[in-house]
Amino acid sequence: MQSDFLVIGSGIAGLSFALRAAEHGTVVILTKGEAIDSNTAWAQGGISAVLNPPLRSDGDNYETHIKDTIDAGAGLCDEGVVRAIIEEGDETIKELVSLGVVFDKEPDDDDRFALGNEGGHSKRRVLHSKDTTGHAIASALIQKAKEHPNITFLEHRFAIDIITTGKLGVVTEDRVLGAYVLDEQSDEVEIFHSDRIVLATGGCGKVYLYTTNPDSSTGDGLAMAWRAGATISNMEFVQFHPTCFYNPAARGAKARSFLVSEAVRGEGGKLINAKGEEFTLDHDPRGSLAPRDIVARAIDHEIKKTGASCVYLDVTHKPKGFMKERFPNIYRTLLGFGLDCEKEPIPVVPAAHYQCGGVNTDANGKTTIRGLFAVGEVACTGLHGANRLASNSLLEGNVVARRALDAMMKSYPPSSPSPSSPKIPEWHIGDATRIDEQVLISHNWDEIRRLMWNYVSIVRTDNRLLRAAHRLRNLRKEVREFYWGFKVNSDILELRNLVTVAALVVDCAIRRKESRGIHYTLDYPERDEKYCKDTELRRF
Repeated sequence: MQSDFLVIGSGIAGLSFALRAAEHGTVVILTKGEAIDSNTAWAQGGISAVLNPPLRSDGDNYETHIKDTIDAGAGLCDEGVVRAIIEEGDETIKELVSLGVVFDKEPDDDDRFALGNEGGHSKRRVLHSKDTTGHAIASALIQKAKEHPNITFLEHRFAIDIITTGKLGVVTEDRVLGAYVLDEQSDEVEIFHSDRIVLATGGCGKVYLYTTNPDSSTGDGLAMAWRAGATISNMEFVQFHPTCFYNPAARGAKARSFLVSEAVRGEGGKLINAKGEEFTLDHDPRGSLAPRDIVARAIDHEIKKTGASCVYLDVTHKPKGFMKERFPNIYRTLLGFGLDCEKEPIPVVPAAHYQCGGVNTDANGKTTIRGLFAVGEVACTGLHGANRLASNSLLEGNVVARRALDAMMKSYPPSSPSPSSPKIPEWHIGDATRIDEQVLISHNWDEIRRLMWNYVSIVRTDNRLLRAAHRLRNLRKEVREFYWGFKVNSDILELRNLVTVAALVVDCAIRRKESRGIHYTLDYPERDEKYCKDTELRRF
């Protein structure tokens, strides 16, 4: 299939780009699984934005939002990028509303958006749609994309690899030509041709045993970009969300990975230990509303100090009916597990949540390979630094998508003559056979996730990181044998990407000999300004 633009991913970043690009040419959107299976759809809290900055009665403005973002990023944010993205917040909200997204309004004033607060924010600036904001955004954008005549929306398509001139041995400027894609329903591999590819595949939370992310978050776009030769940055910074529901009675990790939004703390929820003490105040004067890296480490410290299995998020002091009205999805889900959060505290633990590093890009999503752009969580623009400020992610996805299209139209629009391209070889399976023992895949999948959880999570050491690196080298060899020895399917492809991403996280973490933001190591517990720079990796 040939298209002017090829978008891989169906969250806010990919859909925002596709809807705008469709006004300039043909767009194909590929997504594995269903269109709604994205990190965007799972976002609860909301989207941060300073609305009508000159008119804000609470004194909030762009400069305050910028300061909060940089403070959370622990000195590693690119201030120019932060400013560029934050100052487009008002425009983002107007665009989303025009596309059919409905945000909550103040109960006594239907002309004013209801604004929430979250950790690290000094003002209330988080717009929300109850506690399913991401789902509201994703649903509205998917509907618009499927209705657009210039957009072809293909679900159950798993992008395997990006095809570039460099991969085909052409000695010219390395540029994209297309992608090999698995049709998950027919098991056939197809070729998609395009000179402009946007990676919008989300993050890599499933690399850890416990995560708030959907099952689709296996770092596919990041792994593809790495194999294509793009520069990768700051993968040591994987953010752990402090408050995920902990239910040891539930089978497996499903219940324990249910996210309890940071917005609950923004509305007065307090983190306490089994004695009822608000222990986070011992770590930061902002207590339960300190930035996520601080709160996650405080919980980790409390659990290890006391030997407890979890801590608690207490909202029992809120008026009766408050949780049911403001956070209906969280309230109903917890009730389904037998817990009435208006009567008893919620047991919580941290879990892997957000990838702050990623494919190295500028503020326009441009990577180091011509024609390849990365937008959203898969990218490292410089906005988040060493720790993402809550609810900045949905904002970034929309803003950078808009900027990416503008950059494409200036540099190489579809109307310009395309350079002659070499023929893309057909996909050949050779002697590969169908895998007959799926247990081999599931065993390696489980080992990677447990290894990362035990050795490369909230608190790290050089010894743990080196052990992880050694075992991952062996696992990569085993996975490579699966990939080349068997016909590809989605399980093999996800495992291949998972082990690649795990190795990138570990390699970046080994290189950073300090503690900064999300990356905390007992061997180097202090911040060292010598390392106030991005950790960059590139495959040669």
